[in-house]
Amino acid sequence: MEYLDMVVNETLRLYPIAGRLERICKKDVEINAVPIRQGTVVMISSYVLHGDPQHWPEPEEFCPERFSKNNKDSINPYMCMPFGNGPRNCIGMRFALMNIKLALVKVMQTFSFQTCKETQIPLKLADQGLLQSEKPIILKAVCRDGIISGA
Repeated sequence: MEYLDMVVNETLRLYPIAGRLERICKKDVEINAVPIRQGTVVMISSYVLHGDPQHWPEPEEFCPERFSKNNKDSINPYMCMPFGNGPRNCIGMRFALMNIKLALVKVMQTFSFQTCKETQIPLKLADQGLLQSEKPIILKAVCRDGIISGA
């Protein structure tokens, strides 16, 4: 389960569900000599933040070990925010993470997945609000007992 947790965290770092987080500034502030007035909508691109090479060595690489017990404490919690952070983070975060892990375990117990000629490689992402692929992701699902269940 520890490695599953690392895989889910790295997947959400690479492919955050929401590409951006928005908040409304509650009071006038100045950050790095940039004034932000009360009522201004402030947006953070989680997709860009999670791919910043200043904070993530080789950010395009899928490397679950980034989230190992040894490395996890060195990660700034505000550099990886697939569900936001702080008092206004996603209320369904724990529920979503548990469901992601349960679904993965159930599916992976029964099937393995393989690419096929219709699989888009490399995967191209659509430029919309929620992160999704440009085209449907087509894989071959193979039952662990060897029977192909569909393509």
